[in-house]
Amino acid sequence: MKSKTTGIFGLTAIVALLTVVSLTGIPESEAAQAKIYEVTVTNLTPGQPLTPPLLVTHESDAGFFSVGEMASGELQQLAENGNLDPLVTLLEGKPGVVDVVHGMAPLAPANDPGNTGLSHSETFVISAEGTTRYLSYASMLVCTNDGFAGLDSIRLPINQKTVYAMAYDARTEMNTEDFADMVPPCQGAIGVSSDDEGTGTSNSEISEDGIVIPHPGIIGDEDLLESVHAWGSPVVKIDIVRMK
Repeated sequence: MKSKTTGIFGLTAIVALLTVVSLTGIPESEAAQAKIYEVTVTNLTPGQPLTPPLLVTHESDAGFFSVGEMASGELQQLAENGNLDPLVTLLEGKPGVVDVVHGMAPLAPANDPGNTGLSHSETFVISAEGTTRYLSYASMLVCTNDGFAGLDSIRLPINQKTVYAMAYDARTEMNTEDFADMVPPCQGAIGVSSDDEGTGTSNSEISEDGIVIPHPGIIGDEDLLESVHAWGSPVVKIDIVRMK
């Protein structure tokens, strides 16, 4: 049995902090013309905590996942292990990316079944400029093997809009639905306990082809329960409001 301290987020965190990587290398005259947006991310699921949201503004060819295409190693780390760092590093250095914003605390279900004190909604500030017209988003569905909520290249609004993120399966790991194969915060975040502490590392013995697909949902064969951990569609609401 493997165990892991995630190092990315903790269940005792109450206040979400933002890390903003913004406008690096952009001339001051262009930075002054940046468009500013408030983006509110809300967990709609009854029993799935989400890892801290990751948001990125970018040009049309600079997204980080597409259904039917191979998941990158960086996306695998987020979808399997709740590890944001590799994907953040990738996006910071990717041409066509303007702003990368992520939270530091998970989003609990609205009823907070684990009594974590965590919010189910958080508002971020993100910028765009020039030809940057798209927003992408991802959070791991914590009580899954490699599920994540995501938006792929949504057009930023002139004023405001509401969009919804669906659940996807990175297919980098089989859906065993076994706590032993999931990140440890799953259990505490939903108020259950198990002898299987969980893991935050990838296991090659249960790897899959890595082609991103819509998530098939929770079957309830092992430790996960359809009545607790399943979700409707969509899983996340995202409100975008242009502020400047």
